[in-house]
Amino acid sequence: MSVPAQEGSHRGIVWSRRLRDPAAILEVARHVADDLADGLTGPRVRSAARAIRRLLASEGVALADLSGRLTLAGTLPRDVDTTALVDDVLHTESRRRRAEVVAEPLIVHDELAGVLVVAGTTRLSALREVTALLVGALERGRLEASAAEAAEAELRALRAEISPHFVYNALTVVAGLVRPDPARSRELLLDFADYIRYSLASHGEYTTVADEFHAIETYLALQRAVLGDRLKVQVRVAPEVLAVAIPYLVLQPLVENAVRHGIEHRTEGGTVQVLGEAEGSDCVISVEDDGAGMDPAVAQRLLAGDAEAGGMGLANVDRRLRNVYGPWFGLVIETAEDAGTRVVARVPRFQPGVVP
Repeated sequence: MSVPAQEGSHRGIVWSRRLRDPAAILEVARHVADDLADGLTGPRVRSAARAIRRLLASEGVALADLSGRLTLAGTLPRDVDTTALVDDVLHTESRRRRAEVVAEPLIVHDELAGVLVVAGTTRLSALREVTALLVGALERGRLEASAAEAAEAELRALRAEISPHFVYNALTVVAGLVRPDPARSRELLLDFADYIRYSLASHGEYTTVADEFHAIETYLALQRAVLGDRLKVQVRVAPEVLAVAIPYLVLQPLVENAVRHGIEHRTEGGTVQVLGEAEGSDCVISVEDDGAGMDPAVAQRLLAGDAEAGGMGLANVDRRLRNVYGPWFGLVIETAEDAGTRVVARVPRFQPGVVP
């Protein structure tokens, strides 16, 4: 079965010859998938429609979104009410045909996403394949959008983990120093403002190791003011990794967990060490405390995101690193009861697409 041609079917023959090479067909199909990354309302829908017209060797192709708005490549016959045809498909979610024009519903995840309209000589089998191509491209676009939304949600979750207890204690210390040591009070207040700005302000997706270490130092300065001599700090970072791009807010939660869960509740306090260095083509950052440590099974639950185990920030950071760099990267927790905890984050020093 085919859709009758209005005129000029020789054009289709020329295009078919050009697309006999499988590599050319695959290239066009890939461009269609890229053009529909933002759906049927995105800026490259017309480019997708042109590519589909080439694949089908048709007189005209149009893509309609759920509002019925058409994006056209080529020409459609004037004696067919294409708008009414599309409206019919949107209401029935079924294929409709008028003379030489066929309109095919695009069903994505069991929901109508739009309509493909084709005019000209086209085999029904080819129409089915192109429809499947479009549905796959739209599905991929939705998945990528969902992944971006999930990443943003995880960032919001990390920001929400700022401890009200820490904020209260930090401001109390600042208030207590206003009269006896106003210079120190002003310095800590600026540190607190810097910490809040970095933790809560809107940032890009990536930052640098230098910026993350600055945030760490600001946080530790405030915690030392709160905990006094109970908290000892050692921070070292190699110059060659300062410019390495990493996802925003991945190191600060590691340090916060070391202080809150490793040191804060111990009467004698303890030491937090933060080290950043290059190992071949990787950047390795470790956060270590000499606190109480934990059962390795609990650490495993932390990375799995077990809410009852606490430390949801670690699970979020681990998942974000693996999403960006792949399953071979992420967090490693080395710990045992009464032996402290060491959390290691390993990332490539250079990764395509990861730019601060």
